[in-house]
Amino acid sequence: MPPDPTPAPTPAPGAPRVRERGDACPGALRLHSADDGHLARLRLPAGLLTSRQVEVLADAAEALGDGRISVTSRGNAELRGLAGGCGAELAALLAEAGLLPSPTHERVRNIVASPASSLDGLGAADVQLWARELDERLCAAPWAAALSGRFLFVLDDGRGDVAGLGGDVTLVAAGLGTALLHLGGRTVRVAAADAPRAALAAARAFLTAARGAGTGAWRVRELPEGSGVDVRAALTTAGIAAEPVREDMREAVREDMRKPVEEPVRESAPPHGAPPAPGPLGPAAFHVLAPLGRLTAAQLRALLPADEVRLTPWRGAVVVGAGPDRAPALDAAGLITRPGSPWAGVSACTGRPGCAKSLADVRADAVPGRPGLPVHYSGCGRRCGHPHGDWVDVLAVPGGGYLVDGAPVPRTDLAPAVTTARTAPRTAPRTTR
Repeated sequence: MPPDPTPAPTPAPGAPRVRERGDACPGALRLHSADDGHLARLRLPAGLLTSRQVEVLADAAEALGDGRISVTSRGNAELRGLAGGCGAELAALLAEAGLLPSPTHERVRNIVASPASSLDGLGAADVQLWARELDERLCAAPWAAALSGRFLFVLDDGRGDVAGLGGDVTLVAAGLGTALLHLGGRTVRVAAADAPRAALAAARAFLTAARGAGTGAWRVRELPEGSGVDVRAALTTAGIAAEPVREDMREAVREDMRKPVEEPVRESAPPHGAPPAPGPLGPAAFHVLAPLGRLTAAQLRALLPADEVRLTPWRGAVVVGAGPDRAPALDAAGLITRPGSPWAGVSACTGRPGCAKSLADVRADAVPGRPGLPVHYSGCGRRCGHPHGDWVDVLAVPGGGYLVDGAPVPRTDLAPAVTTARTAPRTAPRTTR
């Protein structure tokens, strides 16, 4: 994610962060200037693209950009190398294809949903349907335009593949027609039919808390201690029944969901599960990864024909309507189709020459290593686009070398160092940078 032009000073330990202006996240209409041209970020709720939208995105990358499409860690798409004056033409192309449903809300439509939901027989609900309803409600709510471009909704179908991605509002399908809503360390259970409305109500409660705190918080975790989000009031106002969830109640489901809303109580974090491996997903879907998180226009078109394409937060795509027989063609296009591929789980920031802050051409320097933990190559200490959870940190340093999980490594020795780091036992997960 591009940096803010004038980052706020780092607060003293324990002090709340104060933001004095709105975020500078790029969008489809607000382009970001980079060393390789301008950048546009398209919010794609649940990563969803129709076949027509796949074609339009590939055409736009070739005609207006550098011919590539970056897949972000939120399952969104970025176009780079854009000319500064192409904004109106790009907006018209996107709007005609249905990729710009709300000019006022296009930067706040960050919705990640379990990409394999409804495809492989796993999961407790089809959260892709939740994502579409939430997006419609989000775009129809004028107040929602005040959300930061970094605010994130996460919808997990119960398998835990996306629940740990750091959502501000996280919904987890819990079975028996219910869902768990997680926000700010608190959890309530709601009816699954109310889940999208509940997520929107929780976001509104966050905005209320942020205004009350007066710190300009962009995300729930930035709220000062003690300025909790009043989920109870928000859900009551929205007419949504809910019940608190304690650790000893996680498997209990109340039959009567019509009782008054109760105060939510503290509960552990949402469940964490592994993302699907590259390869077939059920009988009629196929999961591929983009090499280093970037697709050429030709590779994007190689996903077709498809009933739909779902970009994933693991920088890949689920091709709905593609059976196992599509593997040879997808592999021939240069996509990662097998879990044993040494490039599976390898990602990198933009690096040189596209980013002025980068100390290296990290994409050219990247080496795969034996499959294991995710590994991310970063050109500077911001570590843009790094994975969530446990991962191998490869950071460029002045002089041409790297730090691999903090250990100095010459660029020429990256391959053995990364292989060791990806496969060595961990004494503790490295999840904070």
